Amino acid sequence: MNVLLTGTAAGTGWPEPGCPCASCAVRDGEGPGRRPFGVVVDDVVPFPFDDLPEGYATHAGGLGLTAPDGSRLLYAPAGSRPPTDGPAYDVVLIDPLERPERLGSLRRAGLVDERTHVVAVGLDHRVRSEEELARRLRMWGARAVPDGTSLDTRRPAPSPAGRPRRVLLLGGSRSGKSAEAELRLAAEPYVTYVATGPGGDGDAEWAARVRAHRERRPAHWATAETTALAETIGAATTPLLIDGLGTWLAAVFDEHGAWEGDRVPVEARCDELVRAWRSAPGHVVAVSDEAGMGVVPATAAGRSFRDALGRLNERLAAESEYVALVVAGRPVRL
Repeated sequence: MNVLLTGTAAGTGWPEPGCPCASCAVRDGEGPGRRPFGVVVDDVVPFPFDDLPEGYATHAGGLGLTAPDGSRLLYAPAGSRPPTDGPAYDVVLIDPLERPERLGSLRRAGLVDERTHVVAVGLDHRVRSEEELARRLRMWGARAVPDGTSLDTRRPAPSPAGRPRRVLLLGGSRSGKSAEAELRLAAEPYVTYVATGPGGDGDAEWAARVRAHRERRPAHWATAETTALAETIGAATTPLLIDGLGTWLAAVFDEHGAWEGDRVPVEARCDELVRAWRSAPGHVVAVSDEAGMGVVPATAAGRSFRDALGRLNERLAAESEYVALVVAGRPVRL
């Protein structure tokens, strides 16, 4: 199967004619824009896949195509519901900006594997620039190609860029650090979200925050509510998202009565966590509060907590392949 992409954008293209948004302005300065989506298979089958030549067949509600040689293509535009079973596709053309977790669902169902050409289409000003698009696609194991690119299924798909095993994301309140962490893992087939804070019983405002986090995460993610982080990291069989280290450390202070008492047990728990982080068997992303940008706490207990969290962040950063400070929703690599 040969797949010619005549266009890779959504709607009327990217930049969108007459659109004043920052994304379209930036994209307009990056050279030729992207044309509206179009694809032709084997020079004879354009999308929509109607009036097929002999030997071709559609499936998945007309969004899937099987060629005479048995190779398979799936087009997964925004709003579509991809199939849930069958053999792996040779080519998947997917809009990843709408819901990247759909790519994780395809992987979980075995419909996307290491041989599948996963190409982003339906691109538009939902992402701020081509640079940001490329960053996200690297995290999701997909790629963008220029309009006019031909994909030959007889050739292997490019190997995805290696991802960092340990990721630490720092930021202040409402910086977007949790959303960035979730974005990094959005296309994984399996993820365990490790919640270290209280569930919100008796606190309506905190419960609303917890509920908003849950609703934002993909439905297929597992959740573990625990402060046993070292044990959880060591036993992990899926990628982990730990959110967050500040609430974990506060819980450890509570468990050991360390706000006004002996803080040696807290230091021991931090040592244990750093050892587990260093030996993490799989992919792990942790969110933590940047402790050094606020006012000096008014109490000795508050200052001790700030110092302990700052030291923990520093130690974990030293053991991480990727560390970023998230500011106004934008990660700044450290």
